[in-house]
Amino acid sequence: MDAMALRAATGRVMARLAGVSPEEAQLSGRNLRHDFAVHGARGSRLVGALVADGLLEGDEARDEYRITGRFLEFATARVVDPLPRERARNIVARAATLAQRINTDWTRNPLQIEMLAPFGSFMSRDSELDELSLGILVVSRAWNRRTRWGRMQSTADGAHQIRDAFRALSSFVQVKMVNEPGMLPRPFAVAFQEL
Repeated sequence: MDAMALRAATGRVMARLAGVSPEEAQLSGRNLRHDFAVHGARGSRLVGALVADGLLEGDEARDEYRITGRFLEFATARVVDPLPRERARNIVARAATLAQRINTDWTRNPLQIEMLAPFGSFMSRDSELDELSLGILVVSRAWNRRTRWGRMQSTADGAHQIRDAFRALSSFVQVKMVNEPGMLPRPFAVAFQEL
């Protein structure tokens, strides 16, 4: 079942349960098969697979089920087209520019970026990516590059600010912030390095 069909079907189930408390929310196998638009043996296999995958709990012998938290995640999931490689390259280029700007302008942040390294599916030859993983190696900002007036952020707040700035580049961006080069997942490419 494709992602859009699964989301639509789980949405129909959730509409059926609107206003019912989770403890009282029982679903019959017949209603589930109707909401997923599959019947007969194929419908029974689908319900069995939903139970096996942890989306439903229940009694298959009585053909009564209850949704799980995982089912709710699927029902509310956002389905998007994959990220084209060319767009991923553009995001990485913007991320490198952002890293330089953070190091130059964010003098109240106690951290600076030593290296920016995309990894994961970006390192594959796939033309479309599910996510864009960015490894960010941070170090303490040198004293001569810190603000002379005003208050410095805490290290935790500085890390949070950097992480949020990179995540704002795209909903596809997944950030892994580390403080040692050996902690970066391999293989990776170096998109930015502070000299």
